[in-house]
Amino acid sequence: MSGNRRKTAAALAATAAISLLASACTGQSNSGASDDPSKETTINFWHGWISPNEVAAIQASVDAFEKAHPNIHVKVVGNMTDDKINQALRAGGSKAPDVVSSFTTNNVGKFCSSKAFVDLNPFLKKDGIDPDKTFPKAMNEYTQFDGVRCTVPLLGDAYGLYYNKDAFDAAGIKRPPQTWSELAADAKRLTKTKGDSYERLGFMPNYHGYESKTEHYLGGWDPKYFDADGKSNIAEDPAFASMLTTQKKLVDDLGGYEKLEKYRTSFGDEWGAKHPFHTGQVAMQLDGEWRLGMAEEAKPDFEIGVAPMPVADDEADTYGKGYLTGTIAGIAATSEKQNASWELVKFMTTDTDAVVNFANAIHNVPSTLAALKSPKLKYDPRFKTFLDIAADPNSTTTPPSVNGGAYLVSLQNLGYEIEKGEQKDIAAGLKKTAEEIDADIAQAKR
Repeated sequence: MSGNRRKTAAALAATAAISLLASACTGQSNSGASDDPSKETTINFWHGWISPNEVAAIQASVDAFEKAHPNIHVKVVGNMTDDKINQALRAGGSKAPDVVSSFTTNNVGKFCSSKAFVDLNPFLKKDGIDPDKTFPKAMNEYTQFDGVRCTVPLLGDAYGLYYNKDAFDAAGIKRPPQTWSELAADAKRLTKTKGDSYERLGFMPNYHGYESKTEHYLGGWDPKYFDADGKSNIAEDPAFASMLTTQKKLVDDLGGYEKLEKYRTSFGDEWGAKHPFHTGQVAMQLDGEWRLGMAEEAKPDFEIGVAPMPVADDEADTYGKGYLTGTIAGIAATSEKQNASWELVKFMTTDTDAVVNFANAIHNVPSTLAALKSPKLKYDPRFKTFLDIAADPNSTTTPPSVNGGAYLVSLQNLGYEIEKGEQKDIAAGLKKTAEEIDADIAQAKR
């Protein structure tokens, strides 16, 4: 997805307060599923893309679908946020969406538990599509909740490490770091101080740094956010304390929170040409696959390298994995044309050529295992890093929750307190945060 849309998606994911379909015509998941998809019909498809090339890519995919299904006509509406979708589903009527795509995987728990989107399991079973054999493991996980698969993946995003090859060569570093200990050592070697600031920083670890979220860092561990009973597991799983401790040590080793934050305020916009990685202000950057094209467009004066993000020291044998998220698609429970809608969803998310063509057009990661291996994929050789991360069964994502990404906001807030030095007892902080998460989820279920 584009930078601007991604920024909106991140804001939505972090906003636990949005109502998001929670009362949108629940209990109607079987209404309208008796329509005949072979008859002449028109369905409404809402998506969130906004840039011209992305809008054109979506239309091209719809055009290909209509060519294969001449009786099903698709009205496409773009620039739709989850909030706008929520309002439309509540209002209902012939202009409400039948098929919806969203950038906010954190809200799948809301979509499924509220029954705002229909369960797609019966549709998949009817057509003999096995999700476990069709979609990458992590994408499979973030499209369902409590046994209900109310969405399917529609392209993905994989996070890796971008690095300044020229700076690496000058520092005598032969390859990108594979563990967080190596990341810390390389970050220190690559850092050049200037007065009370930096001429160049090896890596910006602070959580306010671009894409430096707790859940993105945890992609290098093997975190289990919830236990079998749905209770927060962050105080029990040592991965969380390990990551928070490791990040805090790197903050301190690179000069401390205040010094790093002061330097961070000199950075250009995340989506502009003056991004700190583009300008050489940082030598390594955690980011998604979209950054490669943006960085090359900025015409940096160094060669860009791409690698998987380093993993926890005790996870060294899983190097190559990463954090995954992406765009999802579903069918509104209010739709009276669910069978025709499924034909569109099935085409866009499981037809290999359709997935590949869309991925080629907007430079995102394909969301089926077959598409990831397709010879028709066109990409910069460095982009293969992200394809491999997406296909890696050890790659992780953040699990859906009944109240969306609220639990991630709670964990991120703890991260802020720890890196600032306001919370020195990480175990106590995790215990308190776990209690907060459990209380929030209990409240959301009432």
